[in-house]
Amino acid sequence: MNTSHRRQHGFTLVELMISMTLGLLIILALITMLINVNRNNSELSSTNRLIENGRFAVQLMTTDVSHAGYWGGHIPQFDDLTREYTVTGVATGTSVVGPMDVPTAVPDPCLAYASWNDVHKNNLIGISVQGTDIPSPVPSPTSPYCASVVTNPQPGTDVLVVRNVEPCLVGTGAEDCSDTRTAASPHVYFQPSRCNTDTSTFVLSTSGFNLKAGDCTAAAPVRRFSSSIYYVRNYASTVGDGIPTLVRARFGVEGANPPQFLSAQALVEGVENFKVEYGIDNVSDTGVTVGLAELGTAVNWASGNLLSTPTNRGNGLPDTYISCSQATPCTAAQLANATTVRLYVLARSEKRTPGHSDTKKYCLAGTCSTVLANYTGPFSDGYKRHLFTQTIRLTNVGSRRETP
Repeated sequence: MNTSHRRQHGFTLVELMISMTLGLLIILALITMLINVNRNNSELSSTNRLIENGRFAVQLMTTDVSHAGYWGGHIPQFDDLTREYTVTGVATGTSVVGPMDVPTAVPDPCLAYASWNDVHKNNLIGISVQGTDIPSPVPSPTSPYCASVVTNPQPGTDVLVVRNVEPCLVGTGAEDCSDTRTAASPHVYFQPSRCNTDTSTFVLSTSGFNLKAGDCTAAAPVRRFSSSIYYVRNYASTVGDGIPTLVRARFGVEGANPPQFLSAQALVEGVENFKVEYGIDNVSDTGVTVGLAELGTAVNWASGNLLSTPTNRGNGLPDTYISCSQATPCTAAQLANATTVRLYVLARSEKRTPGHSDTKKYCLAGTCSTVLANYTGPFSDGYKRHLFTQTIRLTNVGSRRETP
């Protein structure tokens, strides 16, 4: 009996090899696409963090700088256009025309509290922002002041000091700053006088707050003194980790120690450079350039010519911008007339991007077109960077110079 055999059909070896090859190509394409998507997501996330870090750094400093020169309603006499002066006797005993709180020098912000005298306190109140630079290479000591506080700084960056008092009152219940002042409290507080019979215009101390409010009966409000130092440190959490970081040291008390600047705290990682320019309002309506001598010039509002053109003050708007450096320090006359602060913050990505080379130049000052040294870069490395700038008005200083 004949039996018919059905032929077996299937893939030939060649067909099988072709199908496997096509499958591998499809898988390879999918893997490549997945890798590219992950890389793009990672780059996008890194760029977003770069932008957010830069914005956050600017926002932090803007908030602090905008409060500079706030003294709870107190106006330094030299900056009070409503007063008329012929005052003799700054604490040094010299004779001057003008109020006795005219700044005589740029204060050392880290001077030991035990060494604070009336002249130093006047300078602290009269100059609410100041700073210097950290040259490259970093010198020793690090800066002309605060060498024990400004540690491990990034070369070629700036240091900014901001002073004011806390906006909330101390020990008053609902407006309390979580800080109940006692006679033994070691913190430094500020109390302005609002009574014309007080013998002092303010008290800046840890005790002795006897000044009166406007009714000359109740005690004047007391607020905690605040001072902050901003700079860029060359590491984030561990010395040598190579992550430049914006840090802030704040004036305060730790344990049984006297008031002093505490250890700097990291704020924002990836801030590679930080520069500051100060807007100086030193030209009056009449075109007179104001220095320390003019700060004490009498202003008599009953005088028609001075009413319209107060020759000893400007209008609260900057006439020029300057930078402070160790080679060319800013003077007391300049900083006493600072009404704006312009920040330049250069942030970089956390990781290098393969194949990327930063060939840009970044302008960290307003005069890059004429001063090439104000440029930084190109870095020619794999890090991405973004420059942020912000101009901040010192409302508490500039507003009191506005004339009707």
